[in-house]
Amino acid sequence: MAAYLQWRRFLFFDREAVKEPPGPDGPGGKPFALPPGIAVCDSGRGSLVFGDPRHALWSLTAPHMDGQIWLVPRSLRPSRFQAYKLRVTHLCQLKQHGILVSVGEDEEGVNPLVKVWNLEKRDGGNPLCTRIFPAIPGNKPTVVSCLTVHENLNFMAIGFADGSVVLTKGDITRDRHSKTQILQEGSYPVTGLAFRQSGKSTHLFVATTENIQSYLLSVKDYPRLELDTRGCGLRCSSLSDPSQDLQFIVAGNECVYLYQPDERGPCFAFEGQKLIVHWYRGYLIIVSKDRKSSPKSEFAGNEAQNSDKQVLNIYDLCNKFIAYSSVFDDVVDVLAEWGSLYVLTRDGKIHVLQEKDTQTKLEACRSILLLMLFRKNLFEMAINLAKSHHLDSDGLSEIFRQYGDHLYNKGNHDGAIQQYIRTIGKLEPSYVIRKFLDAQRIHNLTAYLQTLHLQSLANADHTTLLLNCYTKLKDSSKLEEFIKTSESEVRFDVETAIKVLRQAGYYSHAVYLAEKHAHHEWYLKIQLEDIKNYQEALRYIGKLPFDQAESNMKRYGKILMHHVPNETTELLKILCTDYRLSGDNEGPGMLEGKKANSEEFIPVFANNSRELKAFLEHMTEVQADSPQGVYDTLLELRLQNWAHEQDEQIKEKLHSEALTLLKSGRFRTVFDKALVLCQMHNFKDGVLYLYEQGKLFQQIMHYHMQNEQYKKVIEVCELYGDQEACLWEQALGYFARKEEDCKEYIAAVLKHIENKNLMPPLLVVQTLAHNSTATLSVIKDYLVNKLQKQSHQIEQDEQRIQKYREETTRIRQEIEELKASPKIFQKTKCSICTSALELPSVHFLCGHSFHQHCFESYSESDSECPTCMPENRKVMDMIRAQEQKRDLHDQFQHQLKCSGDGFSVVADYFGRGVFNKLTLLTDPP
Repeated sequence: MAAYLQWRRFLFFDREAVKEPPGPDGPGGKPFALPPGIAVCDSGRGSLVFGDPRHALWSLTAPHMDGQIWLVPRSLRPSRFQAYKLRVTHLCQLKQHGILVSVGEDEEGVNPLVKVWNLEKRDGGNPLCTRIFPAIPGNKPTVVSCLTVHENLNFMAIGFADGSVVLTKGDITRDRHSKTQILQEGSYPVTGLAFRQSGKSTHLFVATTENIQSYLLSVKDYPRLELDTRGCGLRCSSLSDPSQDLQFIVAGNECVYLYQPDERGPCFAFEGQKLIVHWYRGYLIIVSKDRKSSPKSEFAGNEAQNSDKQVLNIYDLCNKFIAYSSVFDDVVDVLAEWGSLYVLTRDGKIHVLQEKDTQTKLEACRSILLLMLFRKNLFEMAINLAKSHHLDSDGLSEIFRQYGDHLYNKGNHDGAIQQYIRTIGKLEPSYVIRKFLDAQRIHNLTAYLQTLHLQSLANADHTTLLLNCYTKLKDSSKLEEFIKTSESEVRFDVETAIKVLRQAGYYSHAVYLAEKHAHHEWYLKIQLEDIKNYQEALRYIGKLPFDQAESNMKRYGKILMHHVPNETTELLKILCTDYRLSGDNEGPGMLEGKKANSEEFIPVFANNSRELKAFLEHMTEVQADSPQGVYDTLLELRLQNWAHEQDEQIKEKLHSEALTLLKSGRFRTVFDKALVLCQMHNFKDGVLYLYEQGKLFQQIMHYHMQNEQYKKVIEVCELYGDQEACLWEQALGYFARKEEDCKEYIAAVLKHIENKNLMPPLLVVQTLAHNSTATLSVIKDYLVNKLQKQSHQIEQDEQRIQKYREETTRIRQEIEELKASPKIFQKTKCSICTSALELPSVHFLCGHSFHQHCFESYSESDSECPTCMPENRKVMDMIRAQEQKRDLHDQFQHQLKCSGDGFSVVADYFGRGVFNKLTLLTDPP
């Protein structure tokens, strides 16, 4: 009794009287009432079922007939049919099928009949009765006390007042497919029956006034097990739903017992005389006698009773509270349909109990919690209630928050943090974090942040805070456990964790995270800047994919070159030629077709000229098509080494290497750059070689002139004078300006000038006049030879003039003869085919004769001789050219005189090439 009194009471159901629906006779709204005397009812398949009314119902005009069954749908517009001639004593409406099983009497005496009705089929307007058989255990008639039917329609059990139980196995809707037998015979009235189906096992619970038994129906011979030696009254037993593991509930006057098929389960101390027991949606419904009422017979459920006050309680056994409690006048039964409970009282009235929604129930619970906040178990009760009614996560979270606030205010920080943890995902984390930052409860805050990360709901700030908690607590084991989770379980921002660990000085942990999660930049930054482990950093770069290895070598190459130059140089060689992944990577790991640009790594070798030279020489050996910058830098490096080397043997070797590199042909496109480098380091052989390759012959000669290498000057003129004739003129002018005795070199130059006719004699004389040491004897031979050649040329010109005069005279005579005398054609052969001339023929005054067909075939003009035409055209072209030049000269003179801007006219003719000088072979350059 004490336990019962401790249960909290709530009003989780709303009570309301059922009203009549509006109809043609009125608007409705009056209380819905059944005639008094109804003692049999059930519900299922969308109807309330009533039997054996003893008076007229609902003002029906038809005469009253006993033994009728009434079906009341949700619209409250009932229908009826005649089931028995006298009365209906029991009803069982199946929940999953439209099958109704009834027990009643068609004649006076103890002659109960069982009828099975198919409500979904009709026979003359009434439900189809599919089976009728007498309910008699053996040969001795007795009163039926209870009835139950299995939902699979394969079992039906009937209990009798003499303690007998009749079991029908098979299809209960047909006689042919079922078998009826007596399951037990006893001396105590049967008060309750219930089927329990668990998997393939079927059990039948049997309750009498003195004991509780179970039968296993899925095994032959139906073994019997007695569960208890105390029984119950009529209608004081029921079967729970799966939430209570389908237990058989038996209500005694002192306690309510729960039974499994093989043992007795828990009990609840609910005192009072129980009259009706039902199970509904996780609730236990008990109708008990009010303590102020007079006692009644326990086995008198079917007898008409005086009007008494009865209490209906609805219990939540899981959460241990009373969901509803109310007093009714003489309850006949409680029916469950359409999601509500319907309470039928003896006066014929029906009350509906509608369960409130979950939020309303929680508000009711909260109102009590606000009044009694110091009692912890009330919070737990609210939580259990919310879970059992499937409250959404937002509502649960709010309860957890209030519970956490309550514990926090009491100083129970450990308990509070557990409740706050249950709000993760709904409550803003900052709400909790601020509380525990203020209280300096770091270990509680750590627990909350850990759970936040486990649920993958943490952001970068949360990760930072959690790691700072670990470091302040110096909890290395927890720290390692947090960061060394497998990759699939990482629930934090890795980069943030690395930053925090580095800042806190946990370099090994930071390096572990960076390596595991491929944060290469952070790994190298910590190794190089904090740990100073250059070898390990270089090894790590060697394990990276090509693109990342390349970018990190560009970023950290100078630092690595400064501390580990040899290893860094070797890695760069591999990176720029044939890079393969090293380390524990699976597979060959080669990135084909990717090689780093070696020129981009040259700045890495600052202040490491020895390694730079080795790197550049390696690249030029293994990769002939290396970038031009590699060759330029290598040339500069070799020239520097050559210029600063003191040892003659080594310097000669370096000289040879630099010159070989120049002659490799790699500097054609950067000729000027290579020339500047050679000039900067005074590398003479390189300068001369580049001059020669660039055909800068004058620069070569000037170089020798500056060094006063006279023989070299002559050699240059001899080698390149044919390509650039002005070299001899410059050589003559150079020697003419020398005050030294250069007669030998001047004579050599003059001899070549004379042979090639490179300068007029007068210009030679003027050039040599500047030399005070040069005498007439130096140019005597040159002048004599020159005068002789000119005298010989004059003679040749005079002879040619005389020849032209004689030819002109001859041509004029021929012209006069042609004009004044007849021309005799004596040719006998064709001038084209050289065959004998035949008529018709064509003759020309020039003396050539042709066959007519030959002339027509080869002649381009009817008036010109085909043989003389080429020569004549040359003459005519020369004449036209002379005329054009004469006209052009006249036109130029005219425009020059008439134009206001004479300079523009001259510039125009210059642009058209009119004044271009025609260089003859005899003219000097």
